[in-house]
Amino acid sequence: MKTTFPRLMLEHAKSRPSAAALRVKEFGIWQTTTWAGLAELVRDLACGLAAAGLKRDDHMVVIGENRPRLYAAMLAAQSLGAVPIPLYQDAVAAEFAFPINNADVAFAIVEDQEQVDKLLELREKCPQLERIWYDDPRGLRNYAEPGLAPLDALIDAGRAHAKAHPGLFDAEVAKTSPDDVAALFFTSGTTGNPKGVVHSHFTLLDRAKAGADFDKLGPNDEVLAYLPPAWIGQNVFSFAQWLACGYVVNCPESASTVTIDLKEIGPTYYFAPPRIFEGLLTSVMIRMEDAGAFKRWLFNSFMDVARRIGPARMDGKPIGAWDRLLYAAGNLLIYGPLRNTLGFSRVRVAYTAGEAIGPDLFTFYRSIGINLKQLYGQTETAVFVCLQPDNEAHADTVGVPIAGVEIRLAENGEILVRSPGLLKEYYKNPQATAEVLTADGWYHTGDAGFIAASGHLKIIDRAKDVGRIVGGPNDGAMFAPKYVENKLKFFPFIKEAVAFGDRRDRVCAFINIDIEAVGNWAEKRNLPYAGYTDLAQKPEVYALIRDCVEKVNADLAQDDLLAGSQMSRFLILHKELDADDGELTRTRKVRRGFIGERYAVLVDALYGGKANQYIETQVKFEDGRTGMVAADLRIEDAKVFPAVRKAA
Repeated sequence: MKTTFPRLMLEHAKSRPSAAALRVKEFGIWQTTTWAGLAELVRDLACGLAAAGLKRDDHMVVIGENRPRLYAAMLAAQSLGAVPIPLYQDAVAAEFAFPINNADVAFAIVEDQEQVDKLLELREKCPQLERIWYDDPRGLRNYAEPGLAPLDALIDAGRAHAKAHPGLFDAEVAKTSPDDVAALFFTSGTTGNPKGVVHSHFTLLDRAKAGADFDKLGPNDEVLAYLPPAWIGQNVFSFAQWLACGYVVNCPESASTVTIDLKEIGPTYYFAPPRIFEGLLTSVMIRMEDAGAFKRWLFNSFMDVARRIGPARMDGKPIGAWDRLLYAAGNLLIYGPLRNTLGFSRVRVAYTAGEAIGPDLFTFYRSIGINLKQLYGQTETAVFVCLQPDNEAHADTVGVPIAGVEIRLAENGEILVRSPGLLKEYYKNPQATAEVLTADGWYHTGDAGFIAASGHLKIIDRAKDVGRIVGGPNDGAMFAPKYVENKLKFFPFIKEAVAFGDRRDRVCAFINIDIEAVGNWAEKRNLPYAGYTDLAQKPEVYALIRDCVEKVNADLAQDDLLAGSQMSRFLILHKELDADDGELTRTRKVRRGFIGERYAVLVDALYGGKANQYIETQVKFEDGRTGMVAADLRIEDAKVFPAVRKAA
């Protein structure tokens, strides 16, 4: 797509000025910004930034939830040939220091007081950060920091500057080339400092258009933008594809109202990582446990029908007249109301990515008539590499390469990708760039996988994480920690898992329980508890989790390659793994190496045969304070199964 983001925005404003571009819910009411209104706002912001000194190729950070004026700020920077850098709004102040200094950022546009406070805290570490504008003025009336001002003041300054320089905005937009840098995305940094991924207007828009063509997206579609804009997945769905297609992006009032806002909007195009779909299903199952006996029977009976008929129906396969009648009755009584309750009554295309999704979870949504599919991509590939066609959605694959994408496998099983959407470079990091981009244009994904006979791609694990068992009865067996962890997380009672085993004689695991699901399970059994730590160490909860672990082991025993990855011992952690404590990335990926070091005493206890281990851990609270969590953790054995040798 040989154009730029600002030009696309202006084309929409010219061809359909009164059509809705963005909506945001404020004080319970949906407010609409039209394409014409957006173009005017972007023009004012761009001229204001130009007056303040933002120049071509400068960097500007944007921090906050999905908000129309923050989207407009990104477009305004791009209109001047500058480069917006969205950062994670839930990150602590210290996490902003590296990207701000690495990219020499002098300007920032943020959402509210929380983000202003973080940036002011960093001024000594980031002396070049001169100007900060904020969208929401609540709580900031008495702030008198130099360079701090409301976004309204920037807009007013922009209007005045536009009058004095009437041709400035259009001239700057015209200067920008599709191959110019459009955005800089910092990776989650699982093994060190994050890397700045540089993307051009062309790379982002080309992949956005390829994805839109694949699923026939257009201006009549609606999306709900609720994930962090700093994550490229959200950025592509609600920014790049938004401008490529011209559909409506809806911004929820707050993180706590997303479920309500989802029902009100009824999006036609929806994206969520597996954990969101898991959470929605967990809430449904908890409510069903609280329902009366007849409702539970009705739900379970029709869900049996859905599981038997639904996937084949979604895949366009023929089903008998009686089954069609049964499904229609289920749709009237159960599936339709359930889709409406979840906010998916109008969803035409739904995607999940980022982690593997459990087969049961995947089947559940497709069974009730939701076109849930998987995709594969990375920040460096502008997301879209593989997508699942509507009638070929499988839980164990991530789809087929879409238009413009080539895939091949290295000798070690690593997936290599060649695509128009590849990054230009890692910012100020030529060594890292050379490590992932070959001279003939192939990108090393770092993922291990293979192409199935169906032509669909299957992912096993991160190539660097695939290890070997050393010693014991499984000496030399493959160990794929992420594969094992994902299988554990398929159970609603398990929120996170960390598996250890590389260069060890067996596999052991840390587990985080899902406090909502296990808490509800405990209440049904009159099992009292006083918080997460207490509940996690109950013998009854250990028995529940042991059953999950052993089911995973039984499943792994069926796989010739991964039978040696069965877990022989496990413990339930005394605290939830948290990004603020450095244990997860901002996209909730496990930082396995850091966790192994932080909890080395627990790892040693698992492999040392201990039955329990005392530990104290420092934690960081949301208000910035720190405290200690201490517990004497139980450690238990799990049954492992003989590998099932399949006949040749």
